[in-house]
Amino acid sequence: MLPKELESQVMALHSGSFSWALRCCGGDRSEAEDVLQSTYVKILEGRARYRAEASLKTWLYSVIRRTAADRQRRHARRERILGWLGRTPAAPSPTPEGEFERQREREVLKRARRELTPRQSEIVDLVFDHELTLSESAAVLGISVGSARTHYDRAKKQLRRTLGEDRDE
Repeated sequence: MLPKELESQVMALHSGSFSWALRCCGGDRSEAEDVLQSTYVKILEGRARYRAEASLKTWLYSVIRRTAADRQRRHARRERILGWLGRTPAAPSPTPEGEFERQREREVLKRARRELTPRQSEIVDLVFDHELTLSESAAVLGISVGSARTHYDRAKKQLRRTLGEDRDE
């Protein structure tokens, strides 16, 4: 838990913090709100700790910047996966043909994921479906970060091979 003094100082910086989050999110108000909330959660959970090595404002803004960058990387990773499937993250088409195509893509991905080892499948699930980082996924699975990276890399290669074969059909 935050000491009351630190909490009040962070809250006093809220307006400027939101402006900075908005800047870090390219003007996307909704994304900035999410980034700022995630930043506050990090602070409350102790994943981001103020050690008085810089001013509180400098520290807070750096946490916001890193949080925004993490979210952008996650969004980019998700878009790359959708690109592997040959689609963009656009709104779903209400046509029966569009629904049929989405269902087919889900089946192709489900089939491709069945080709993964159990550990690879867990890593892919945590990273893509639950948006955890590799280090967070490693902690959840009780394995080293290096091992998580290895399983993740092998899973991506296997998915590329499998999805590439399905596209050729």
